[in-house]
Amino acid sequence: MAKTAWIERNKRKQETVKKYAAKRAELRAKRDYAGLAKLPRNASPTRVVNRCSMSGRRHGYLRKFAASRLTFREAALNGLIPGVVKASW
Repeated sequence: MAKTAWIERNKRKQETVKKYAAKRAELRAKRDYAGLAKLPRNASPTRVVNRCSMSGRRHGYLRKFAASRLTFREAALNGLIPGVVKASW
């Protein structure tokens, strides 16, 4: 499990991105890169990290399920994810 501080920091980054999204789009349309540089760093969407919704892990993240590979496997084997079955051939 990721530390709570990392998860909360990522949430704050997401809020900052939403707050400045319109302003960033406007500045990009004008090609005002000096104005973009004056915005907070966390206003850039590239600073937000995809994290597992259950464990907070950032590596091995599966976008379709919003989970890391470890929690995805555990949930799939327990039958918590509909339509996912362990492969056998």
